[in-house]
Amino acid sequence: MTGVDPSAEGIAAANAAYPDLKLETGSAYDDLAARFGRFPIVYSLEVVEHVYAPKDYAKTLFDLVEPGGKAIVSTPYHGYLKNLALAITGKMDTHFTVLWDHGHIKFWSIPTLTTLLEDAGFGNIHFLRVGRVPVLAKSMITIADKPA
Repeated sequence: MTGVDPSAEGIAAANAAYPDLKLETGSAYDDLAARFGRFPIVYSLEVVEHVYAPKDYAKTLFDLVEPGGKAIVSTPYHGYLKNLALAITGKMDTHFTVLWDHGHIKFWSIPTLTTLLEDAGFGNIHFLRVGRVPVLAKSMITIADKPA
């Protein structure tokens, strides 16, 4: 297993806590496949909502997955009814805060994340909504196949 994060401080803390794991600094915009190779399963947990260039991120993700492998992506869920509930309850500013350094800059729905992953070459894309009731889910977990 290999873990990558752009934060040198985060990687240092993770390496101290888990010295047996291979954890290194890197970016979703780097050629990580050239550096680490390809994997049968790639997990990208709570990353896509932080990237400025999602198409570059998706290309990197696609390149990291070996043919016939899977990408598992988690991100906060945003759909029409959840956004409507936030608006009705007056929680839009809190939820979509701009005052959080390095916070969420992209807000994904099932259709937008599907488009991103399909455009990168993934297929057979499935979603699970987790946390709360499905229409107000906290997060979504996406499983996408790279063709063999």
